[in-house]
Amino acid sequence: MAREDEERIVANEVNEEEEGGQQGPGRGSRQDNELALPSGGCCMPTSKSHRFMALVFMCLLGFGSYFCYDNPGALQDHFKEDLKISTTQFSLIYSIYSWPNVVLCFLGGFLIDRLFGIRLGTVIYMLILLVGQLLFASGGILDAFWLMILGRFIFGIGAESLAVAQNSYAVLWFKGKELNMVFGLQLSVARFGSTVNFWVMQPIYDYVSNFYQGHRALGVVLLLATLTCVMSLICALILGWMDKRAERILQRNSNPAGQIPKLTDIFTFKAPFWMVSIICVAYYVAIFPFIALGQNFFVDRFGLTKKEANTVDSLVYLIAAVSSPVFGFIIDKLGRNVTWVFTATLTTIGAHALLTFTQLTPYVGMIVMGLSYSMLAASLWPLVALIIPEYQLGTAYGFCQSIQNLGLAVITIIAGIIVDHSGKNHTWVQLFFMGWLTVALIATGIIWGYNKKHHGNLNMTPQQRASFVSAENYQNFE
Repeated sequence: MAREDEERIVANEVNEEEEGGQQGPGRGSRQDNELALPSGGCCMPTSKSHRFMALVFMCLLGFGSYFCYDNPGALQDHFKEDLKISTTQFSLIYSIYSWPNVVLCFLGGFLIDRLFGIRLGTVIYMLILLVGQLLFASGGILDAFWLMILGRFIFGIGAESLAVAQNSYAVLWFKGKELNMVFGLQLSVARFGSTVNFWVMQPIYDYVSNFYQGHRALGVVLLLATLTCVMSLICALILGWMDKRAERILQRNSNPAGQIPKLTDIFTFKAPFWMVSIICVAYYVAIFPFIALGQNFFVDRFGLTKKEANTVDSLVYLIAAVSSPVFGFIIDKLGRNVTWVFTATLTTIGAHALLTFTQLTPYVGMIVMGLSYSMLAASLWPLVALIIPEYQLGTAYGFCQSIQNLGLAVITIIAGIIVDHSGKNHTWVQLFFMGWLTVALIATGIIWGYNKKHHGNLNMTPQQRASFVSAENYQNFE
């Protein structure tokens, strides 16, 4: 970033602070127009009740996606028995979801910005997701594994791009101090969707088995799960209507000025960003594939029933649903993001070790893992915004998501192969996961060393960071 740009940014921030005390209808700042306009009652887009209603629909946009994503994890044994597939083939159901997103995390946001617009884009991605889930369920009914894989592939195309649209809605409707909490609430509802999936899918399967058997029962259960995607589609339509109305009333400009990010910007990013990207892969591949394969692990390792195993397996998501906004609030107050990332990674290694090498109840290890996962999610992703200039953030976050999906696609298959060749001994796959967490720990150490050497702002308190922002070395890692 040029020195003139740095001075302009600091000057703008100072001017905004000076203007912050001015009130009245004549105030002309467009970025504050939603908050400055008179509310005009609860039906106005600026009223708290109206924005709360919009927040509810924003959060529910991702509920169906996350609920259906983990349908296979909740019914792992039934998938393998009813479809007569191996663990490796079962892992393909998860990895095929990630493959299209290796590229489409870049393209999804671009298409919303340049072609569809946020409202139409959200509905289109929801329809793609819905079609994918319907094909997935149809493959189960017809005992066509290839059709299930195709459906899962299409489902993945819609799901990650939908997350981009969901985040875009959050930025449009909530600005300033509210935005971080909104992101935390969206993650909470999404993870709650995964948790509800683990709670209800086995009882639904047991009920449906009274009428259908084998792969038909599995397909019917997956078809019933599709109703959550229909609910999310209805939310997308309602939210689109609300947003169109808000745009008309507020005369909102949907084409903000500024530099346009390019995909080639990634070649200019500094070392801390690449370490964050490595952590995105190395940490999350020790969480999501573990949960996907977790039912058999808890049955074989601790002798739990399938229902009990699903309950334990869902703890990470349940805890994340509650604690993510809490950790976000705490870290906003205390700062020290790199320290939180290091702590989260270290305690996650400890959680895997407790589950692998001790006879302590698995609830302890999964609770520790859930808290650690929430801690990392709240502290890692904001680091990107501290490393990368604002106009390049879309490219940066898109790259992080893409490389994360690539890692999940490959590692989930490898983990399934390890399980297939290890019988009921899950020690090797657990060591495999702990090895990746060690890589994340090393990458965090490199970020800390680089930041200290270059006097960066990645591990500062909020007060120190505020002083750093006003200095001439703002975001300068040279």
